[in-house]
Amino acid sequence: MRILVLGAGGQLGQELARQFAGVGEVMACGHQDLDLADVAHLRTRLKQMPADVVLNAAAYTAVDRAEAEPDLAMAINAVAPRILAEVCANAGALLVHYSTDYVFDGRKSEPWSEKDIPNPLNVYGVSKLAGEQGIRQAGGRFLIFRTSWVYGPTGKNFLRSMLRLGQERERLSIVDDQIGAPTSTLELARATRAIVEGVANGEFGPEQQWTGLYHMTCSGSVSWCGFARTIFSSASGTLLERVPDVLPIPTSAYPSPAGRPANSILSNDKLEKQFGVRLSGWQTALDEVMDSLRSTKG
Repeated sequence: MRILVLGAGGQLGQELARQFAGVGEVMACGHQDLDLADVAHLRTRLKQMPADVVLNAAAYTAVDRAEAEPDLAMAINAVAPRILAEVCANAGALLVHYSTDYVFDGRKSEPWSEKDIPNPLNVYGVSKLAGEQGIRQAGGRFLIFRTSWVYGPTGKNFLRSMLRLGQERERLSIVDDQIGAPTSTLELARATRAIVEGVANGEFGPEQQWTGLYHMTCSGSVSWCGFARTIFSSASGTLLERVPDVLPIPTSAYPSPAGRPANSILSNDKLEKQFGVRLSGWQTALDEVMDSLRSTKG
């Protein structure tokens, strides 16, 4: 099986390339190899790298900056996925694409299901929703996994930012009224591999039974403030010599260009029912990532 990983230089792309190394021939493609904002270049390069499975971990993820760069965000998050889906559909390849909890407005009190109507609060969410819609319109064999609060031992993410700030500052103010499920790249990549291998082996039946949109996050939930406190508690004495004070604040006290949903919790019931896959609790996943960081430091 030939597997093309897009966004291979990012935190999720790196882990996908590592996890799928034992599944088939992996072609890892970073932004320096493929300009997703250039339609002609994208089509040409994809023809040069035929694959059975395309894992699209590439995205424009600068949520606040997207408010000032909507065209670029739409090109990478909306137009490029549609082209990927068209190319994959014509070649009979499977496209795996990752989307976001930010397609929702956060006003619902219960976990969001795939049947809930999206209503993004920011340009980033709008662009990711448009990408989902473009893939669906193109047809073919595809899996869209909406996830949330992604972090891992590499790349730019909340965990690594907290560890850096924890070394620099004695006190941090962290938003405490946005709730979600921190989801590690390790958990995402393992779950993706299990599902893709199952699809390839025919375990889930014909494509019309499994093609579609699924939520994929670690279980449980926490606020950004609670997540930060758990990170510091785990890092104390090993990754950090001292732990900063963490002050909980409301979203209104931390204005930002892009609005964010108050409730980002996604229901994973459909994923578990269809594929028998359930990600670990967010605390367990965090422990694994922290162990990885401690091992690297050692």
